Amino acid sequence: MTQLAQLDHAHVWHPFTQMRDWLRAEPRVIVSGKGAVLRDDQGREYLDANSSIWTNLHGHAHPRINAAIQRQLGKIAHSSALGLANEPASLLAAELVKAARLPDPQTALRNPHLEKVFFSDDGSTALEVALKLTYEFTRRTHGPKTRPHFLSLAGAYHGDTVGAVSLGHIDLFHRAYAGLLFRTGQVMSPFCYRCPYNRAQPERADARDYRRCNWECVGQVEQRFTAAKKSCQPISAFVFEPLLQGAAGLVPQPEGWLARTAAIARAHGALLIADEVMTGFARTGVGSRFTPHASSPPLFASHHEGVQPDFLCLAKGLTGGYLPMAATLTTQTVFDAFLGEYEEFKTFFHGHSFTGNQLGSAAALASLKLLNGAASVRQRARLETMLRAELATLWASPHVGDIRQVGLVAGVELVRDWRTRAPFDLRERVGIRVCEAMAQRGVLTRPVGNVIVLMPPYCTTPAQLRRIIAALRDAIAETLP
Repeated sequence: MTQLAQLDHAHVWHPFTQMRDWLRAEPRVIVSGKGAVLRDDQGREYLDANSSIWTNLHGHAHPRINAAIQRQLGKIAHSSALGLANEPASLLAAELVKAARLPDPQTALRNPHLEKVFFSDDGSTALEVALKLTYEFTRRTHGPKTRPHFLSLAGAYHGDTVGAVSLGHIDLFHRAYAGLLFRTGQVMSPFCYRCPYNRAQPERADARDYRRCNWECVGQVEQRFTAAKKSCQPISAFVFEPLLQGAAGLVPQPEGWLARTAAIARAHGALLIADEVMTGFARTGVGSRFTPHASSPPLFASHHEGVQPDFLCLAKGLTGGYLPMAATLTTQTVFDAFLGEYEEFKTFFHGHSFTGNQLGSAAALASLKLLNGAASVRQRARLETMLRAELATLWASPHVGDIRQVGLVAGVELVRDWRTRAPFDLRERVGIRVCEAMAQRGVLTRPVGNVIVLMPPYCTTPAQLRRIIAALRDAIAETLP
């Protein structure tokens, strides 16, 4: 075992990891990376098939982002946002507001305008900011005795701070902290592959494409809002990951679900909180029927269905995957509710030491410029098309139950038999075993249960993508003969 691996075993506690298992084997110690390739301390190379846990957009050591950070280092790395402004954060806020505008005029008229940006440090805190702002805004506009209520989806994961965990509904992650949490409502997730209302028999295709139902998932959202209103406990905010739930198992929403449920929430006076920590910054693809005349495709998943939330929560890819940074965008109306004289103490009492830090802001500005460039748009479109074609080759395996692709994100659910959809028990560690077999073939990713996640950096070449899919195909055949 290398010295670095020994130091890791001796001192590092890894997130979402059973450390007894971790200590049984020598860890891979990553020491460098370029493009879609990572290298460990023993000189081995791997393709980064999940963009370093869904964060890296343009590849590692991208020259333009590197240069932007180096230029900023020549000026200043960090100064406090408490009582001071800074150049890159001000520029970044303006660019985020611009990026968050709905380009379709008709759709934009029916949606709020996001004008204000509150910076924080990761996805959890981006949601925590939205949660706190919603809570206090509701009390200030409906009376201080109002008790705000929140609704989120079954299988929801919105981060690890206490407030964000309260919005989540994954027992495996959240049950241990039940005594710390406040109660939130949940409504069924539109999971076509395992939906009890889907009457279609299994086919060798994405379950969304052959589902047979009557939009019962939307009906349940309507029923939940109606019941809450009748009980005099109206829902203050509806919290969702647009188009795709990540930690739930890469659960995609059928086309139209988001627009329908957002309209229901609006009709009942609820605010919309969009968790785009994973789905933001072009992860969900280049096509959108709501932006046919846009000069560039939408960067945010909500916009693919013409939905503009009241709170847009961003992190992960914000800096291109370089530095921890997050942002919560909201409206002038919400902002105005916190204005007052000093002695009224209407201030938003929340903050982070590294809020709007210069290095993160400089990286994010460079990343946004890359995203909006014609070359990047073309590359993403090609990669999305090729990913769809390569994924189709996996249907040959009887253990591939569903292949769920949304733009440049894909989840491959492994089952005992595709004809029955019978799942593997999590204790069998099927997803982990398949990913380890992929690593042996030079491809790194991490499963969500029995769902293999593929989320390559946008710079991934055709040859690299073919290698990623081949590694998965061979790993499935080896692990599940």
